[in-house]
Amino acid sequence: MDKQLEKYKSKIFVNNMLESFIRIGLLVILLVWTYDIIKPFVIPVLWGAIIAVALMPLTLKLEGVMKGRRGLSATVLALIGIAILVVPLVIVMGSVFDGVVALTNFLQSETVKLPGPPARVAEIPMVGEKLHSTWALFATNMESALMKYSEEVKAAVSAFAGALGSGLATVVMFIISLLIAAGFMAHSESMATAVKQVSVRVVGKHGEEWAGLIAATIRSVLLGVVGVAFIQSILIGAAMFVFKIPAAGLITFVVFILAIAQLPALLIVLPVIIYVFSYMDTTPATIFTVWVLLAGLSDNILKPMLMGRGVEIPMPVILIGAIGGMISAGIIGLFLGAVILAIWYELFTTWMKMPQEEVGTSEVVSKDDTGAPSAAQPDAE
Repeated sequence: MDKQLEKYKSKIFVNNMLESFIRIGLLVILLVWTYDIIKPFVIPVLWGAIIAVALMPLTLKLEGVMKGRRGLSATVLALIGIAILVVPLVIVMGSVFDGVVALTNFLQSETVKLPGPPARVAEIPMVGEKLHSTWALFATNMESALMKYSEEVKAAVSAFAGALGSGLATVVMFIISLLIAAGFMAHSESMATAVKQVSVRVVGKHGEEWAGLIAATIRSVLLGVVGVAFIQSILIGAAMFVFKIPAAGLITFVVFILAIAQLPALLIVLPVIIYVFSYMDTTPATIFTVWVLLAGLSDNILKPMLMGRGVEIPMPVILIGAIGGMISAGIIGLFLGAVILAIWYELFTTWMKMPQEEVGTSEVVSKDDTGAPSAAQPDAE
């Protein structure tokens, strides 16, 4: 009898395991198919949410000016954002076009002649001789040099065209994200309620608090990283346009990208300073140098002022999360990395406080009215 019962239970266990495996497998297949369907929209929607969180305070202020019309306020901000994207793109594309036309005319000119390499170039360790011979070939016979290095030239042109196409695709993606952000901002109350409900459902009583932390962290990163990069690129770009530096729009865009990547703007500014001193008089060249150097170092003052503003998380935690996230996940990692580290910091601080709270509670329970410790007594029934 016992053997039959054990065999029956074993059969039921196997059947339950098989049914669970089938259900879990079907659920995994459903999740994979769902992800494949929504994958093209994940990045634009994430950026739309980030932009909406960052611009929501400004939307509320604009709503007051527009007599409570939230949808119109969100649409105006989205259109302004699109203009901010498109106008610099047009300037950069104009600079690139002018540079390509100038280079093409230069190469097609019959009077093309490069100065020969100085003798000290050959003395550079490891690469000096090869650099000297290549330079000399371009200086004496440009056509032959281009034929010899045609593969390298084609690769460089292809890489440049690929980067340009990728940049255009990114701008289009951001335009779509701005439109999505406008929809999020127009229906912010219902979206916020849904996010809080999901957060509470997933992480418990701290869910609503963490939802606010995520929003504050996103705004902090936007101000401390993207905002500083924008200010810095505007300051340096103004100098480029005032002093009529060739490809000023492209240089300004590169400075903006370097600043977002947390790389010093001096990487692009120092070669420009050397170029300016090669053809300008000393006084304007010095003014230009002081201008761009101060602008290039301005992030050291602006970042501590803006990073971590409005958030209780220490600024180094947010900065490390932003830089590490960008290295691992690109530009969007700036925000995701900072948010993830901020949540882990909150978890760590909560865990550090838990033993102290438990000790304090046990002491209160174990003391009588006179303050003397007493043994725990069972409740009388």
